[in-house]
Amino acid sequence: MKKFTKVTAAALAATLSLSLAACGSSASTDAASTASADGVVYRTLDEIKADGTINIGVFSDKNPFGYVDENGEYQGYDIYFGNRLAKDLGVKVNYVSTEAANRIEYLQTGKVDVILANFTVTPERAEEVDFALPYMNVALGVVSPDSSVVTTLDNWNADGQMIVISGTTAETYLTQNYPDIPLQKYDSYATAKNALENGNGVAWANDNTEVIAFAKQNTGYTVGIPSLGSQDTIAPAVSQGNTTVLDWLNEEIKALGEENFFHKDYEETLVDTYGTDFEDELVVEGGETAASAAAVRYRLQPFFCPPTTFVQAYPMVSTIGRIQKNR
Repeated sequence: MKKFTKVTAAALAATLSLSLAACGSSASTDAASTASADGVVYRTLDEIKADGTINIGVFSDKNPFGYVDENGEYQGYDIYFGNRLAKDLGVKVNYVSTEAANRIEYLQTGKVDVILANFTVTPERAEEVDFALPYMNVALGVVSPDSSVVTTLDNWNADGQMIVISGTTAETYLTQNYPDIPLQKYDSYATAKNALENGNGVAWANDNTEVIAFAKQNTGYTVGIPSLGSQDTIAPAVSQGNTTVLDWLNEEIKALGEENFFHKDYEETLVDTYGTDFEDELVVEGGETAASAAAVRYRLQPFFCPPTTFVQAYPMVSTIGRIQKNR
């Protein structure tokens, strides 16, 4: 992924209750009424419509993707998308604040119907939730103080700790690929940012969109590694087996792509942070990425396991939509 420029927005660190609703509403999360064979509970599309409210899990402290503004209202790229989902479904939206580590739990226990909390698609997560089509590209990045910029993870000083957020792609990637790097783990984006500012670690690894935004709005920090590992995608997630909501989401994302909805979303919520130069680099319209297009060419069907060499070339094919790993 190319390095992003023109980043100016400030991140808001909010200490909030677990359930703040959009537009001043505060609908409670209703108990799910359907249970899978594995005990995962969820509400079907008809049950959500009948209730009149969809519960969507989002971040409350990750500006500009999901955060609560000074008026107590949810804002950001994921919120703009969530508002449109509720509008097209004909229901109200109840936003439920989530942390990275409990996104899967909130789905499996029926606390939310959909997760839009900047959720990166990975094969491991696809074993526990069902991902819809993607709507954004992302990679990992590393930010560190100007006084000691980290530009490589090779030959790491064992005395230095890397700040990560529990349950994130960064934690998984570093554990698997750099097991000798000591990790200092935090539960939220706000506490991880504070840890870096307080000098509790030598660097912070997270989504590159997040660390680039942090460096641009906080003097004294540099993103020495703007792209780490492979490029991934971000997608909505639902409880495994909730096919009615999953199918609706996929059709909705395709329809929104026809009107370039996610470019409009970017221009409303992200352009002040990342500028226009990399809009097409970040935005995914209609669920169409290089990997998903390749999947269509290979005529992949749900639950079909593609050849190993193909998955290596297109690592996200195995998890886009309803394509999952064999168990």
